[in-house]
Amino acid sequence: MRPSALVPPLVAVAMVTALYMVFCVAPTEATMGDVQRIFYIHVATAWAAFGAFFVVAGAGAVYLWKGSETADRLALASAEVGVLFCTLVLVTGPIWARPIWGVWWTWDPRLTMTVILWGIYVAYLMLRAFGGPDEAVARWAAVLGIVGVLDIPVIRVSVRLLQGIHPAVLTQKNGGSGLTDPAMRATLYVTSVAVLLLAGWLVALRMRQERLAQDVAVLHRALEQA
Repeated sequence: MRPSALVPPLVAVAMVTALYMVFCVAPTEATMGDVQRIFYIHVATAWAAFGAFFVVAGAGAVYLWKGSETADRLALASAEVGVLFCTLVLVTGPIWARPIWGVWWTWDPRLTMTVILWGIYVAYLMLRAFGGPDEAVARWAAVLGIVGVLDIPVIRVSVRLLQGIHPAVLTQKNGGSGLTDPAMRATLYVTSVAVLLLAGWLVALRMRQERLAQDVAVLHRALEQA
């Protein structure tokens, strides 16, 4: 059995364990009630999106440096998965915010910067989709992927420096721990690992699909020239 064959069941077990902890292990938050349970998915998908975008930047830098097609495929696959998970962040956030803040959306600094991050990598995917197979397009996209990741540190510090209403996760705005319950912390960590495994698996699948598509294109060109 190939090691890659173990990945789908591992991801499935991790996701089931995460859901069990979210709904059966983590205690009900005293102020927000059960709606707070979406927090674990919301934060985990945000971390997965950020991780994917950092991979885009790193792989893009390698592509600009060495011209590696593998690095380029990794950047493209990570951008697609990152946009998917960032979209989930922007969907789960308002679902959580509506009963707590009384509105679906507010232009809080962290929310605004997250929308900007999402837009940057949507633009990256549009450039790759409509720019054609030209190497110059891939290089411009790599530059965009590197520049876009600079928004993530801004998102990270926006809660504390820009005094938004979005809560911090593990630390409070004025210092100290923001998530003190051990069961809540354990649930967040397990859910984050499960979502990161899922994101990594999706990236690997998209890289494989992209490589196969490139191989098929080469075969088509060879047949046309024969």
